Amino acid sequence: MDIFATELQDLCRDAKPVHIIDVRQELEFHTYNIGGDNIPLGKLSYVIDDLEYDKEDEIIVICQHGIRSKTAKDLLLASGYKNVKNLLGGLTAWRKLDEDHHLSFKK
Repeated sequence: MDIFATELQDLCRDAKPVHIIDVRQELEFHTYNIGGDNIPLGKLSYVIDDLEYDKEDEIIVICQHGIRSKTAKDLLLASGYKNVKNLLGGLTAWRKLDEDHHLSFKK
C-alpha cells in the first residue's frame, strides 16, 4: 500500500501522531525534512530489529522521489511490519503541493 502527498498532508492536518521514517542521507534530511526519524536506507537493515514501533503501527516511509522509500517499505514488510506506506513521488511531490504551509508531523 502506498500514500499520495495529498493523503499524507491530510494526516498532518488531522494532527494525529504519524510514524515517519525518512530514509534519505543525513545531509539531505538536515537540508529539508518534514519530521520523523532519519534512518538512511543503508542503515535500515542493521537497525530494523531495534525499531521502537509496534508491528501494527502505521508507518510512512519517505525519501526524495519515492524510490529508496519503496525499498525501505519492502524491508519493513519482510520484517513483519503490517501497515507500511511509501510516499509516492517522495518529498518532491510533497513540496509541490505545499511549499508555503511548512507542514510537519508530530511524533
